[in-house]
Amino acid sequence: MIMDGIVGTNLVAQVGFVVKDIEKTKNDWSRFLGVPVPPTVGCGDYAITQTRYKGEPAPHASSKLAFMDVGENIQIELIEPNEAPSTWRNFLDKNGEGMHHLAFKVKGMKKIIAQCEGFGLELEQFGEYGDASGRYAYLDGGEKLKAVIELLESGAKE
Repeated sequence: MIMDGIVGTNLVAQVGFVVKDIEKTKNDWSRFLGVPVPPTVGCGDYAITQTRYKGEPAPHASSKLAFMDVGENIQIELIEPNEAPSTWRNFLDKNGEGMHHLAFKVKGMKKIIAQCEGFGLELEQFGEYGDASGRYAYLDGGEKLKAVIELLESGAKE
């Protein structure tokens, strides 16, 4: 019996949606959920984020973001990508708007990425948070899990 699974937790921290119009979508979600309309923020400057997409530097990959905390431990993230290649743009072009990822908070990002790759997931994109407080990684779980998995790690680099 696997107790902690591949990523060390089975608690979903976030559900992310890729959208074409973040302003409209965040207003619709806020009204639907009965929560305040969140601010729209950028994903940060490349000098900090150091975004890599499919193993290559992605200095132009960017998006508008909005976050809504729902319940005690889960967040809805809305993502409006720019036109540059990224996991978000690829998803929007291929699938249209919709759920992009399930995210999990982890400790030991490099080790967890290796465990996910050993499980058959492919690292698609990673970088630092725009405020430099942590990092993220998107892994393509399409064949096995039918979804993108995001890993979120706060704090200092390993």
